[in-house]
Amino acid sequence: MQIGEASGPARRPATTSSDRRLLFLQGPPGPFWVELGEACRGAGMEVFKVNFCLPEEIRWPTPATRYSGRLEDWDRWLERYCVDNQITDILYYADRLPYHAAAGQVADRLGLRAWVLENGYLRPDWLTFEPFGMSDRSRLPRSQARRQALARQGAGANLSPRFRHSFAEEGFAEVCYGLASAIGRLRYPNYRSDRYYPPIYDYLSWGLRWTQQLATARARRRVSREIEAGALSFTLLALQLQSDYQIRASSPYDHLAEMLEEVIANFARRAPHDRHLIIKGHPLDNGCENWPRVIRRLSRDHGVRHRVHWLDGGDLDALIRRAQGLITVNSTVGLKALLADCPVLALGSAIYDEPGLTHQRGLDRFWTSPDHPDSAHVEKFLGALIAWSQVRGSFYDPEGRAHGIHEIINRLTMVQNCTAGEKTSTHPLASRETVVL
Repeated sequence: MQIGEASGPARRPATTSSDRRLLFLQGPPGPFWVELGEACRGAGMEVFKVNFCLPEEIRWPTPATRYSGRLEDWDRWLERYCVDNQITDILYYADRLPYHAAAGQVADRLGLRAWVLENGYLRPDWLTFEPFGMSDRSRLPRSQARRQALARQGAGANLSPRFRHSFAEEGFAEVCYGLASAIGRLRYPNYRSDRYYPPIYDYLSWGLRWTQQLATARARRRVSREIEAGALSFTLLALQLQSDYQIRASSPYDHLAEMLEEVIANFARRAPHDRHLIIKGHPLDNGCENWPRVIRRLSRDHGVRHRVHWLDGGDLDALIRRAQGLITVNSTVGLKALLADCPVLALGSAIYDEPGLTHQRGLDRFWTSPDHPDSAHVEKFLGALIAWSQVRGSFYDPEGRAHGIHEIINRLTMVQNCTAGEKTSTHPLASRETVVL
């Protein structure tokens, strides 16, 4: 299907219960996206799909439109497509993917709802289903009155894990998606992948990760024993993935090595002499960056080699409980630390980085006098966040998928019914206007 540039003024589509028309773009690896589409049809919504790459085409069993044009032409193509098909909502996985970033802008221009789906701000078994954008693009209300109303709706949520899946399940889905995208280049020659590392290099580099784990095993065991014995006073730095859009688009760093340089240099100048810095690796890091080597070099250069430790693995909850504070760029680990009453310093844009929650006085003072989170503020923020964007579920666990999809349909249906005037509601997503701040 080939559609030219839109002409004439864009029509804002109606959103009554009889004409809800959803456009699905790229989804998460695995079966979740297809199952969500089927559930939306079952709820009486009309579903459209645009494919950009081979794995999307393979797994989507119903008719879809293939976009094989250039990324530079995508927004004009999409605008015309939405007008011609009277689309009311655009759904996509991850709002920073190149095609999805443009889709959000198109939705704003046309007055459509855009919904981003991602892993939850809360972990491990929550999903984010948020209007318009996440993190520093989030439109989570800031006014105290609206926060309080949201907090009442999300209060009392049970945060105990319910849905679990193995790393093998998630890894298999990711590998299949990445390899199929590479193989499908002939059919989608203009597809612009968002991947930071080439797929083959990414997957083969896991061998490097295992080699690094073996090389650092002895030091890891020693540090773990000292932490468990209470022999170390330490600040915890939770390392993120270099490939993560949270780093690439929502932080001041081009590379995480710059962040490590900043933190370790400041630690050497400002931290008490009996304080240690534990740098914990991300469980999904592929080993490409060789963080142990980077950290050894930086700590040696700044004269703190024996007080800076790399830890690949370990019980994150136990580390947070024992830490004097947590440093992160913008990881969701920050929320976990706030819930454990651990001081948090966010070095990048994070949805939870605000007075009353995180340390606001810079890295220099964090080592000696960190701002502790206010428990009442944390509770209110968490309730508001859950009501605004968090859905209990999983992309991979079958029961978790079913639960998450059910909750997403409920939210979409609530918007549909409220917009159609079938009932009134104070839900924040009741109409597009309610979420524009």
